Amino acid sequence: MRKLQEYVRQEKPTALEAIDLPALLEECLMLTRPYWYNEPRRQGIDIRVETQLEPVPPVRGIASELRQVFTNLILNAVQAMPQGGTLRLETAFDEKRGVIVRVSDTGIGMPESVRRRIFEPLFTTKPEGSGMGLAIVAGIVREHEGTIEVESAPGEGTTFTLYFPPAEAPEHAPATMQEEAPVPPVRVLLVDDEPGVRNVLTRLLALHGHTVVQAASAAEALAHLGREAFDIVFTDQGMPEVSGVELARQIRARYPQLPIVLITGDTEVRAERGLIDAMLQKPFRLEALAQVIRRLCGRRAS
Repeated sequence: MRKLQEYVRQEKPTALEAIDLPALLEECLMLTRPYWYNEPRRQGIDIRVETQLEPVPPVRGIASELRQVFTNLILNAVQAMPQGGTLRLETAFDEKRGVIVRVSDTGIGMPESVRRRIFEPLFTTKPEGSGMGLAIVAGIVREHEGTIEVESAPGEGTTFTLYFPPAEAPEHAPATMQEEAPVPPVRVLLVDDEPGVRNVLTRLLALHGHTVVQAASAAEALAHLGREAFDIVFTDQGMPEVSGVELARQIRARYPQLPIVLITGDTEVRAERGLIDAMLQKPFRLEALAQVIRRLCGRRAS
């Protein structure tokens, strides 16, 4: 699994390229073959793969990013079929909606209450999950000017449908995006004792062009602040030695103008007035990160 992750998480190239999605999907199937064929077969589980990869116009983007999207969706589908089933990949083209990719499984499915929230950062139904895989998938799709939809029901499997503009289509932003100013790139200090959460939040922030420095503890965060300049601090509340609120108190005493955002899953957290500038309640939507940075750093970073 680590080699697969290293392969799909390549550095972002400097220029976009025209990508043949059917060929990329074939590549993703090859990369994930040990997980949908070799390992299930050793366990006596039969996972069948069906493809209908019709020729479609190329899309403009970053191959390593889209490879990560489809690899994630394939692995999720496999995990949703513990007793076996069918994984199906399809491509198509529609004049109105663009290039279409469908990744579907015949697995356990999910209730509507879960389906509505699966793209929220830090939301997960898996005990070992970070709740960030599908949030990153959705973020990458949006960065490629695409959309992603999901249909599912308990016992009826799940279908992810992705839409991308063809590469030759004239570039234009949706009206809703034109009305709102882009989030300016900023330097972020991200404090969390869980490395998995730090890494995926860093990935989400990097999708918007932000530079992120990670700290695993309050002491490490204060050391970074003593050496480097930052535009904003995001800190988790539930850290073992020094809580996020206490860290905010120490930062505020030394750097009174530095914006501080507290990330917490505790609805009862209270902080005195002026100590923190914003609070993100877990799980939160990716757009919430952009909104809080725009609000707190717009003038500073412009």
